Amino acid sequence: MTSYIELFGLIVLLMLPFLYESSHIFRYYFKFLIYYGIVSFNSIVLIPAFLFRPCDVRNLLWASTWCHRVTTLIGLRWELRGKEHLEKDRACIIVANHQSSLDVLGMFNIWHVMNKCTVVAKRELFYAWPFGLAAWLAGLIFIDRVRGEKARDTLNQVNSKIKKQNIKLWVFPEGTRRNTGELHNFKKGAFHMAIEEQIPILPVVFSSYCTFLNDKKKILNAGNIIITTLPAISTEGLTKNDLPELMESVHKLMSETFKQTSGEIVQRYASQAIKIKSNSAEQTDDGEDDNTTVNPSPPTTPKRVVETSSPACTTTCDLPKAGSLPTTSQQTKTPATSQAQDIVNRATQIETSAPSEYKDNIKTKRQTLVH
Repeated sequence: MTSYIELFGLIVLLMLPFLYESSHIFRYYFKFLIYYGIVSFNSIVLIPAFLFRPCDVRNLLWASTWCHRVTTLIGLRWELRGKEHLEKDRACIIVANHQSSLDVLGMFNIWHVMNKCTVVAKRELFYAWPFGLAAWLAGLIFIDRVRGEKARDTLNQVNSKIKKQNIKLWVFPEGTRRNTGELHNFKKGAFHMAIEEQIPILPVVFSSYCTFLNDKKKILNAGNIIITTLPAISTEGLTKNDLPELMESVHKLMSETFKQTSGEIVQRYASQAIKIKSNSAEQTDDGEDDNTTVNPSPPTTPKRVVETSSPACTTTCDLPKAGSLPTTSQQTKTPATSQAQDIVNRATQIETSAPSEYKDNIKTKRQTLVH
């Protein structure tokens, strides 16, 4: 009986590489399994250490040191802009857009810059043990989103602590995660807290995940994300009457940044596609056999984070290899051209979110590929 089990296990292990390369659905679940598995394991390991200083936000620095390496395994690369705004030792309310549970990996990759910071999370996460227990011991604040009055009471209790200890409070004002290529309406809680305690609001914007993540189609490929930290917005002198205007101005600012950085990612994909097709044409002109398989070079190992202080920075990013792209047919005849088309197809998923100054450029590049 044991031999049959061992044989079955061996067959499964041998099939894993094939399934990973050939099935985007398998790759989607496998990557999330690795992600959640490592985070859960690290939670078990860290819980005893957290017990020495329970509910201390400094524990999250330990957690980020252990968990940020998951980024490399999944194939994501984070580029941080506006680092200088996060470095300041001050109390503030960080408001960020929420697209996926992968946001946590981005947070882990910049936690060493934020230093003392905690997060507002939904109460249901507390019951997702061992992660929930570790998160509570690390100082996360859990609120009941259904009972709004109780949630406000919880946040009011931590307000004075945040200001007194110069802690940054990370809030997702959209209330839930949505990967739709746009920012949704904000809830009032974070802005009410900022006005109540007269502490600044610090907007943080993650560029769109639509080029590498599609939960409906079960696609999770390697990808690049730009994290932009905008200058802090003061709330000194503001009252509750200023709340709607404050929310609207922050939402508009973050939406513009989201469209700009997402459009930049689209341009990178389109440029890479043109380069791949150009290389393919050169190889054909040199007399290479059209039926010869072209193996693209593997991508550079993703780094922890690329830090740039200027929002105008246009640092190039590593792009996914062909095996990680969602394809509907096998690559034949000119694999590099097919790879180029795949990259453009992924880029156009968020073309509608790109600002007007990018649209003509993107359209021109896509027409170049077609012709």
